[in-house]
Amino acid sequence: MSTLPKIAWIGLGIMGSPMSENLLKAGYDVTGFTLEQDKLDRLAAAGGTAAASIAEAVRDADVVITMVPASPQVEAIAYGPDGILANARSGALLIDMSSITPGTSVDLAKAAADQGLRVLDAPVSGGEAGAVEAVLSIMVGGEQADFDQAKPIFEALGRTIVLCGPHGSGQTVKAANQLIVAVNIQACAEAVVFLEKSGVDLAAALDVLNGGLAGSTVLTRKKANFLNRDFRPGFRIDLHHKDMGIVTDAARDVGAALPVGAVVAQLVAALRAQGDGGLDHSALLRAVERLSGARV
Repeated sequence: MSTLPKIAWIGLGIMGSPMSENLLKAGYDVTGFTLEQDKLDRLAAAGGTAAASIAEAVRDADVVITMVPASPQVEAIAYGPDGILANARSGALLIDMSSITPGTSVDLAKAAADQGLRVLDAPVSGGEAGAVEAVLSIMVGGEQADFDQAKPIFEALGRTIVLCGPHGSGQTVKAANQLIVAVNIQACAEAVVFLEKSGVDLAAALDVLNGGLAGSTVLTRKKANFLNRDFRPGFRIDLHHKDMGIVTDAARDVGAALPVGAVVAQLVAALRAQGDGGLDHSALLRAVERLSGARV
């Protein structure tokens, strides 16, 4: 009989499905809930248990993990008579791996403590590929003892796992991550258009650039997207737009100037307004092409 903690997983989207499946591969008992029946069927096919409600999923869980799009969804699944706080057993550990505002994470931790629950905010970076390959970077906020308890779970999901500070710290670091990623993608997109308009062999140019100081995980992961104009969503523009709002608001609150970040946030917003919100964030290339007079 397994001595591993029983896990409830809420949210089985692009990231949540492969992450929950990696826990199943590691031997964990996972009960999941999400709104899409096909995602529940996928979990069951992988060896998990599909629940009919949040309450059913979390009732007997030692650890509840949530992975949903934004703060409103976290609040919707956490609060109220049908939510996690009202139905999870006292002493359970709630790990929110969504990317939300630091303030939402702090408020959730306080509300959960009133119900006898412990909380970690643990957003991730690495995209769909990182989730599938279990090589995510996991940035955590909360108490050391809770982090220590959760560490084996995190090790089944990611490679770089760091406790960044108290509640909300994980989300603050994730906001900085999203700032860096967006600026990096934008710079890569501009370089791609510049190279192509200059008549350079794009594949060769990106290879040599990625071998020098200009190299990055972004370029490694997104090079094929740029070359093939393949913008199937690994991480949607809609979500990066949300994240850029989080980092610009948080920076304003602490008095940090983000001049380049503010420009890129507007470029992400413009791409979304042009109807490309459902595409992968590498589709920032489309915006640069439009500005450069290219057909897209």
